[in-house]
Amino acid sequence: MTTLTPAPAPSALDRPTPVSFGEAFLFWLKLGFISFGGPAGQIAIMHAELVERRRWISEKRFLHALNYCMLLPGPEAQQLATYIGWLMHRTWGGIVAGALFVLPSLFILIALSWVYLRFGDVPVVAGIFYGIKPAVTALVLHAAHRIGTRALKNRWMWGIAAASFVAIFAFDTPFPAIVLTAGLIGYFGAQRWPGVFALGGGHADGHKGYGPALIDDDIPTPAHARFSRNHLVKVLAAGLALWLAAMATLVVTQGVQGTLTQMGWFFTKAALVTFGGAYAVLPYVYQGAVEQYQWLSGPQMIDGLALGETTPGPLIMVVAFVGFVGGWLQQVWGPEALFAGATAAAAVVTFVTFLPSFIFILAGGPAVEATHGKLGFTAPLSAITAAVVGVILNLALFFAYHLLWPKGFGGAFDAMSAVIAVGALVALFRFKLGVMPLLGLCAAVGLAVTFLKPWLA
Repeated sequence: MTTLTPAPAPSALDRPTPVSFGEAFLFWLKLGFISFGGPAGQIAIMHAELVERRRWISEKRFLHALNYCMLLPGPEAQQLATYIGWLMHRTWGGIVAGALFVLPSLFILIALSWVYLRFGDVPVVAGIFYGIKPAVTALVLHAAHRIGTRALKNRWMWGIAAASFVAIFAFDTPFPAIVLTAGLIGYFGAQRWPGVFALGGGHADGHKGYGPALIDDDIPTPAHARFSRNHLVKVLAAGLALWLAAMATLVVTQGVQGTLTQMGWFFTKAALVTFGGAYAVLPYVYQGAVEQYQWLSGPQMIDGLALGETTPGPLIMVVAFVGFVGGWLQQVWGPEALFAGATAAAAVVTFVTFLPSFIFILAGGPAVEATHGKLGFTAPLSAITAAVVGVILNLALFFAYHLLWPKGFGGAFDAMSAVIAVGALVALFRFKLGVMPLLGLCAAVGLAVTFLKPWLA
């Protein structure tokens, strides 16, 4: 697991000294550049650094915040960073922590997306993507298995997962409708069968002691973190005003049917249905970005996920790739400003995708701080998580189809991609290989196949 540069740890018997805003800023900046490994890896890094070594927050307070973030749509690791930053240094602390979790990934993805569009046909780049695509397909299948083992605890949950798969695969049901239906099933089902919809798995309770923490179990909630209706209204109003200002600017400059305006509206909706993480919302993004608006193609979507897997930050940052490629191909600022227009599209998409996460934390955090150990209403989330398994399985089949039959079922079967995909699955399930080593290994195999193909033909 990637860790930060070692720093002197406080004595286990002493409470850590207060952390300045500047010190916290540097930590969040470093975290933004090393937060590989998806939400599980990112949360593990924060736990090791903030709970175990630095002791900025106690384990119970950390897990209490995490439980709240798990209930929300959006990237839970980024929201957790925002929550802890807000708890330590008020509103600006939360904004800085959440933004620095995202910005390094955005800049890296913009650069990689430009390389992809300009040099994607170069043999070296093409070979790397040829090997990475099967790895991505394997990663999606592995995600379905990982979430399934946690969520599908009884036959009812299996039934919800199966129904969601049939709904999206056979009837092309929109993802938000699946989320809403599953949430309603969980809400009303829990009233009749509460045990069935108990939130399964996730994160175990933490009782291990690491010494006194700066924000400890017995530390009173800071004044800025206490619930206030006035504060709630201010945060909601500010968030809504920011969104309206951004959308109004797009409408005035691009028109209602402009590509940037359509991206802003579509990804706002996507941000509100990202229950279950990025893998769960990708089918919805595919439905809109590929099928409805045709901003990019299905194979390009797979390439974007591959890039997202290789960069730090939340995997949902793949939407920045979608925005960049769509802005480039649609020439949103004209053919003479392809890079500038694509960068603007990536920025718009990132802004509307993450704005709700900040609002959820800054508005809901005070209520959560008042309910240590009492956070309920998890039944809808339990049902939604089960439905997400079926949605992710459908996504895996979609990726496998484009991977193994790149020209459709009427075209040739790509046997080498199948071999790489099977090898990646074995590496993930049997040898527990990490994401970055897996992608590096598959990229090397893809390069070798690309350059040896002329001699093997």
